[in-house]
Amino acid sequence: MNLLYTLGKWIGGIFLTLIALLLVGYFLISHNINQRIQKHYAFSAETLPIPHDKAMLERGGHLATIKGCTDCHGKNLAGKIFLNDGAVGRLVASNLTRGKGGRPADYSTSDWLMALRHGVDRTGRPLLFMPSHESTVLAEPDLQALIAYCQQVPSVDNELPDHDVGPVAKIMTYLGKMPLLPVEMINHQKPMVARADTSLGIGQGKYLSITCTGCHKPDLKGGDPVAPGFPPSPNLTSTGATGRWTLAQFVNTLRTGKTPGGHQINNEHMPWKMTAAYSDNELASLYQYFRSLK
Repeated sequence: MNLLYTLGKWIGGIFLTLIALLLVGYFLISHNINQRIQKHYAFSAETLPIPHDKAMLERGGHLATIKGCTDCHGKNLAGKIFLNDGAVGRLVASNLTRGKGGRPADYSTSDWLMALRHGVDRTGRPLLFMPSHESTVLAEPDLQALIAYCQQVPSVDNELPDHDVGPVAKIMTYLGKMPLLPVEMINHQKPMVARADTSLGIGQGKYLSITCTGCHKPDLKGGDPVAPGFPPSPNLTSTGATGRWTLAQFVNTLRTGKTPGGHQINNEHMPWKMTAAYSDNELASLYQYFRSLK
């Protein structure tokens, strides 16, 4: 009995020590992430002329769809809570209109560029889970078009709560498994891209594929899930399943969400309703680019 009692105390002591170490570890991780969320950045202000002609606005509306702006912020760009999970936390896509809870009346082109190019708000605070590491490489004409479109959307009153980052999101961010702070992923010294290739082919496909890298990794070979509850990201290169698809099968999958094998993709996991808006030219270019990767 004494031996069992001693063994029990020993095991209990080890268990309590492990719990204490885990709590201390989480406290340090939480403190680190909170400091990074609260950090203020200072970047040189940039500006661009923003034409509001019909062609520019049409291009901007197309970009807002295929770059996922409407997927996160809603079709009217009035924002929404796009993730609300106790362990992961609450992540909010802000109201981009000039309605109540949205952009202030003096929100300038420079403020838009600060968000799109550097991943911070007008005060220098990091924008959370905003894919600025993707929008920072948009060419100048596309930045102009996207800003022009966002500036003219009708005002919608929609006041939203703040982000509430949970323990799982903090741990994943600390381990580099979740792009919570895109400001840390950007080369802020890189100048704007003057112009992008918009002709059918690999060049345009590479430019468009930046939107895919957030989930499918920079090499587009996929890997770990982008968030808890999501499936692993598939390999989009010629060595993956999509490398065996024909162009027609690829286009049909990205337009309908149904794979050649008959599997219906969950739009929450892979936003095929967004990729459905790509033009035939754009999808063909993506296909060519993916096929060129080994």
